[in-house]
Amino acid sequence: MACFIVPLTQAIATTVYRKHVEKKVQLEGEKRLSTFNYQLSTHLKTLELMLWGGSLMLIVDHIISGEVTWMYPFFTALEREGGAMVMLREMLTVGLPMSVIVTLAWAGYCYLKERKAVKA
Repeated sequence: MACFIVPLTQAIATTVYRKHVEKKVQLEGEKRLSTFNYQLSTHLKTLELMLWGGSLMLIVDHIISGEVTWMYPFFTALEREGGAMVMLREMLTVGLPMSVIVTLAWAGYCYLKERKAVKA
């Protein structure tokens, strides 16, 4: 019911970081950034899209299944006692591994893309 909060938070942080790096590149030029940071920043948009898309799909799924409502407290788990702990447990056991797996898949994508660019 609250598993989408972790990837959504990561998507927001990734967006803020990407915009910061883009602004830094515009001001200082790409030569001032380390090679690793510059290569990372070129692929951040992909991670950002993966996280935003996955979070949006999870939000829609939870709305359809009735776990998230349009009325306060928004999460049906919060309507009963101990619901906050249930939400926290789900965020740690489902949301966190989901974010880690998406990030690892993105890292594999970046590795393969850079490897292909070196061969070409």
